[in-house]
Amino acid sequence: MRTVRTATALGLLTALVALGALPAAAAEGLPAAPTPEQAASAPQTLDTLSRFFARDGALARTAAAPRVEGASVPVRILSPDFVAGKPGAPVARVEFRASRAVASDGQKASLWTVKQAGGWQVVNIATGDDEIRYAELGGGGLVFREPQIDAWYVQKGTKVLPLDEDAVRAVGRNGTSLAAYRSRVARAYGDKLPGSAYARKGAAGGYDAASPAVSAVSAAEVPTAADGGGGVGGTVAAGAGLGVLLLATTARRRRRA
Repeated sequence: MRTVRTATALGLLTALVALGALPAAAAEGLPAAPTPEQAASAPQTLDTLSRFFARDGALARTAAAPRVEGASVPVRILSPDFVAGKPGAPVARVEFRASRAVASDGQKASLWTVKQAGGWQVVNIATGDDEIRYAELGGGGLVFREPQIDAWYVQKGTKVLPLDEDAVRAVGRNGTSLAAYRSRVARAYGDKLPGSAYARKGAAGGYDAASPAVSAVSAAEVPTAADGGGGVGGTVAAGAGLGVLLLATTARRRRRA
């Protein structure tokens, strides 16, 4: 299970629409760089990765030897404009870029980068490499995630095809048409968009009170084996913008084989 820690357990649809409001303040601690790849491979980022991979005593921090593999990929999330039926709206929009990091013992992590005023910055580290792996599985199609059900899809022309079992349960193993998918998400989330009566009631914007409560964690708080600290739920927050970014993208992260 991949658990993302955020400041509050708010509704995913509400946060998705609000994602454009990511704070302009630079992420604390990790450096800005001209490209996502440079931000991901910066010495300070690699040091933070060493602490991340060493959480729960998985291995010694000095032995983690993290490396960043390959180029970053765009990570697309189901668009609220598409859900709302706005003419011409794409099914998903790019919200951040992700890079794959690997430790000496084979652990993998996904580095999330966003473009700030000073350049690209790493704002989160999550266990596993779902974002990159599904982009590769998409075979050149438009890969995107429906975070409300943790499902990954690829759009190819007018077809929406599943990339994981959550998506299979939603649209069937053979997928569905783009129009039929739009009808499905409109039924599921259309009455929960910001500005709706549901949202005005404060009903978590489509993510109910049973959702897991989580808390923010800063990169400086990642425990090392030497600290004897506990785990951080599989993610590291790295900056002031993280709460908005994570609220907008996911409430849970599953780790798949």
